[in-house]
Amino acid sequence: MEIFGYMQKYDYEQVVLCHDAASGLKAIIAIHDTTLGPALGGCRMWTYASEDEAIEDALRLARGMTYKNAAAGLNLGGAKTVVIGDPKKDKSEALFRALGRYIESLGGRYITAEDVGTNVQDMEYIRMETKYVAGLGEGSGDPSPFTALGVFQGIKAACREVFGRDDVAGRKVAIQGVGNVGFNLAKFLKKAGAELIVTDIFEENVKRAVNELGAKAVKPDEIIGADCDVFAPCALGAIINDDTINKLKCKIVAGSANNQLKEERHGDILQQKDILYVPDYIINAGGVINVAAELEPGGYIKEKATRKVEALYDAVLEVIEIAKKENIPTYKAADRLAENRINLLAKVKSTYIK
Repeated sequence: MEIFGYMQKYDYEQVVLCHDAASGLKAIIAIHDTTLGPALGGCRMWTYASEDEAIEDALRLARGMTYKNAAAGLNLGGAKTVVIGDPKKDKSEALFRALGRYIESLGGRYITAEDVGTNVQDMEYIRMETKYVAGLGEGSGDPSPFTALGVFQGIKAACREVFGRDDVAGRKVAIQGVGNVGFNLAKFLKKAGAELIVTDIFEENVKRAVNELGAKAVKPDEIIGADCDVFAPCALGAIINDDTINKLKCKIVAGSANNQLKEERHGDILQQKDILYVPDYIINAGGVINVAAELEPGGYIKEKATRKVEALYDAVLEVIEIAKKENIPTYKAADRLAENRINLLAKVKSTYIK
């Protein structure tokens, strides 16, 4: 890919390629924007098909974090780390400590945390080499339940808009991916009386959802076309694309996956099909809100973080209202919300303070 062309088009600040032969580390740290403060974004580990694919994912995710943090009202910029490797086989203390040294070298411009394929123990290893890491055991811990809580609140808000009430009892929700976030979302929905349809590339995740929550299992390639009220993508991104968009049989798309739209035009198509799309970086901000609470004066307070995550219900309604008022798709409304805050505070921060 043309990295500098991509960086120029979307105004990235920095991309760092990290390599350590001894540990096998191959990672990309992408810093998109630090206007609002140091860039906060998780560390993802995945088996990418190519290095280009990994770099592109890091770049897309970093930009998404800028918008997510801005829209969530956090004084933080956006970044992301992508580690190339199998999270089930390639992890080691040495690998994450090597990554920690690269993060330390950035001098606080970037703060990492958990993401897909990483956990609290991995962050503890990184912490041995740098203080610029959150989501630790003694702090906010695993962000997955908070991400799931935010998605649950967002789904309720979307149901209020589409069906006239936010009660999800009796609603069919198809969840693509029942890993850490997806399974926690399924638990919230089950408790509220929703009917669950699930799939995952890992069979053990599906079995857990079926056995513990009474979910109906379908094959991965069948979830897109499932007859449901809400389709909740909770795996990897770009799931709404030319191949899938016409298979949807839902009224709402609302899930935790990042970058759900393959291209922005797919958001326009969803609007034309009268499917309400809840922008991913609005609805899935619960995890980063919880992690960011560690960085506040006085330290992490779970109850305070939970209240902020639950307020994503109102954030989703605000985006929907902007979209209706300005007659634009919801993804554009979300972008407008985030960009307005960034641009306004950029002017405030132009005042020199030593």
